[in-house]
Amino acid sequence: MGVYYLKLTAALEGVTNLRPLDSPEDPFEYTFEIECTACREVHPKPVTINCFESHDLNDSKGDASFEFKCRNCTKTHSATISRTKFSYTAEDAEAKKAVAILHLDTRGMEFKRFIPEGHFECVGAGSGTSFNDVDLEEGEWYDYDDKAGAEVSIVDAQWEITRS
Repeated sequence: MGVYYLKLTAALEGVTNLRPLDSPEDPFEYTFEIECTACREVHPKPVTINCFESHDLNDSKGDASFEFKCRNCTKTHSATISRTKFSYTAEDAEAKKAVAILHLDTRGMEFKRFIPEGHFECVGAGSGTSFNDVDLEEGEWYDYDDKAGAEVSIVDAQWEITRS
């Protein structure tokens, strides 16, 4: 069993409370590169997992967000993911603090890399303007806050998977 966190650091300009746009009606599909811990085979394609899906596990009474069978060693592995209560704030960015936004509980697999496909949301730091279509796939995002009359941005978005 491995318990990990997906942590975010970024430089925020004029925005705060950055987080994945994630709800039961429109779940965020977290995309990862994964590795089997039994044979160390890296899965050939990235996998997507969301917090709201649940699958009954074949070999136990439990359930998980994701289950897969390694093609190389044929062992079955699983993971359960859940959002933390944290958003990435302007204060976190100023302190260059990494914030855990996702909890990852794995069995027989390891998350190697997060690929930020999907939309994030944040709010204007002074204006409260909602930005619900933030794309961080390239590690940066730029927009204009009409209420504040200023450009806003997120740059140098970095993702790290750490053991708890």
